[in-house]
Amino acid sequence: MKYSNKLSNETSPYLQQHAHNPVAWYPWNQESLDLAKRENKPILLSIGYSACHWCHVMAHESFENEAIAEIMNTHFINIKVDREERPDLDKIYQTAHQLMLKRAGGWPLTVFLSADDQLPFYAGTYFPAEERYQMPAFPELLKQLSDFYHSQPEKVIASKTSLKQALKDYEKPHQNQDEINAEPFNLFREELKQAYDAINGGFGKAPKFPHLSSLEGLLHYQNLTAQQGHEDIAGLEMVLFSLKKMASGGVYDHLGGGICRYSVDDYWMIPHFEKMLYDNGPLLSIYCDAWQLLQNASKKTGDDASALFKRTIEETADWVIREMQAPEGGFYSTLDADTEGQEGKFYVWNRDEVKHILQSDEQLYPILAAHYGLDRSSNFEGAWNLHIYTDRNELATQFSLPIETVDSLLDTARVLLFEQREQRIKPGRDEKILTAWNALMIKGLAKAGRLFQHGLNMRSDKQSEYIEAAEKAVEFIKQTLWLDNRLLATYKDGQARLAAYLDDYAFLLDALIELLQVRWKTEDMHFAMQLADVLLLEFEDKENGGFFFTANDHETLITRTKSFSDESIPSGNAVAAFALGRLGHILGNTQYIDAAERTVRAAWPKLQQMPYGHASLLLALEDILFPPTIIVLRGSESVVKEWQSLCQKKYAPNQLCLAIDNTYNDLPEGLAERLPKRLSEHLSEHLSEHLSEHRAQDEGIAYICSGFQCAAPIHSSDELQAKLSL
Repeated sequence: MKYSNKLSNETSPYLQQHAHNPVAWYPWNQESLDLAKRENKPILLSIGYSACHWCHVMAHESFENEAIAEIMNTHFINIKVDREERPDLDKIYQTAHQLMLKRAGGWPLTVFLSADDQLPFYAGTYFPAEERYQMPAFPELLKQLSDFYHSQPEKVIASKTSLKQALKDYEKPHQNQDEINAEPFNLFREELKQAYDAINGGFGKAPKFPHLSSLEGLLHYQNLTAQQGHEDIAGLEMVLFSLKKMASGGVYDHLGGGICRYSVDDYWMIPHFEKMLYDNGPLLSIYCDAWQLLQNASKKTGDDASALFKRTIEETADWVIREMQAPEGGFYSTLDADTEGQEGKFYVWNRDEVKHILQSDEQLYPILAAHYGLDRSSNFEGAWNLHIYTDRNELATQFSLPIETVDSLLDTARVLLFEQREQRIKPGRDEKILTAWNALMIKGLAKAGRLFQHGLNMRSDKQSEYIEAAEKAVEFIKQTLWLDNRLLATYKDGQARLAAYLDDYAFLLDALIELLQVRWKTEDMHFAMQLADVLLLEFEDKENGGFFFTANDHETLITRTKSFSDESIPSGNAVAAFALGRLGHILGNTQYIDAAERTVRAAWPKLQQMPYGHASLLLALEDILFPPTIIVLRGSESVVKEWQSLCQKKYAPNQLCLAIDNTYNDLPEGLAERLPKRLSEHLSEHLSEHLSEHRAQDEGIAYICSGFQCAAPIHSSDELQAKLSL
């Protein structure tokens, strides 16, 4: 290589992409910060990630340009950061960008920092190499900012001082003495109604993101209103229609499974082709919830999307296990949008190619073309990105075929196209394994496994395959990223590194609670309790409530963030409050429940002002106002599995069910007193001891607690069904 810089030894694929730029890049570390001070050079901080299209564009235009690199090297200490490895830095400097420019940032994020304190004095995102798009040319901007930094230090200081105060005000805690109430749910529902796209589904205009947290919030709202006797059917329609449009759209990969980051149009037709692990974990969760609810709601809504949702769940889970799970057990981070320098090249088709692939059966091409729009004008730069225009029932009518034949033909055609696509050069894969993103996928797979286990009519191997994949990822985290009772954030090339963040602990705690509802493992419960205790000890704001993004012993940065709003992933504070509250109810531990309520109270002013931006926090609020029902089943393995199927048959987001068979006796406090029933205590003395023990193994008992009160134990499945109103 002609050039090599300080990124050569980094594990991040994004940083390695820049290791041979002519730019003298440094990673963010004490060495680079000290160098800036010593040479009195401002810091050019560039933050991005490996699957970011415009990051690649700026890299090609500017960072690979020797003349521009010379300007950068002469006037700046250049620091490159992977936002997926260092979300702490990204959150801080994205906030700074927003405060300085009064608009949201994005990636690539380009921030110019003072050498002495790392405070920004200028910020932007993508800058072109030449003046265009009403943006300055990057080389000229570099020269101007260097001159400004050295020739007008008083203005630099004034700019930094103003920003420092703005950051302080932005992070200022709000003291809340008001009684929390359910009004944010109604405001949230109204906000979504206003933003809803009734023609295409989803919320807002292009670029169009899935907003999965908002859809989950609507499902919870539907459940609450149904319990109160005035079910929000219109809100349910919004969710089901949006999910149907997304699963039918080109934003979904119809051959390989999984959803892309967002759609560039209103129709979900053409995606930004990158696939992120953190989108597809929650995608599995929301489609599982919607499918389960749909079984009872479809007659009311008149919209039975069961088959579509079923395929979406199965194909996405299969894709994750096939393409994103490392041999060690963890899940990789992303698939790039670009292949061979062209966005979407891996995914799109031309007609002649498809006709050739499907020539073995003359029925295949016409029905696939009608289904995916190859019988229409091209929709992507002269090629076709698959997007469902005609659904399977309409195809059956159009071609006068039974629906079973349509399904068979489409499935055959899709397999042939997929096999051909596998021969193409694949998009780049970022093989970092991130704890937080893995937790989101663990939860999604665990939920899919639970539904397949308790009612979905799937192939028998699916439930065990998905549960096993989730368990492998948990075991990988335990063995590789859990060290001295603290988590690490990232793993790559045999190295686990970087102290974990709030999201890592909160998301993993939430995922473990979901996995425990699939199958009981006492060691997983103890692990969950350890995570919860670290949250309270190292992250909680004891004075004002809520949780900081970084631990008490984290590197000192220009501010310590504590955010409650959802971003591209759910809010760490929201998930921490939700998971801690549920763990507290399972164990009867008021310390966890109180921490959850303190978090909601700390966020209450923001939740009142903009519930739409805090959809995940609404779930924690719901559990405070309407505490969840905890069902603990004890008995033989066969009995608790049978009873668990009854408990998990219906969509019940405010209910948790733990099936703990008689082999487990080392339960944590709070569960230990929920003993398995011993029938021998009730048998007549003349019955043999052998018979007593034999029958005892077939007995079950259910302990049901709602909020802070428990009902009398239940001793039969009929009684349990009556209690559950099945």
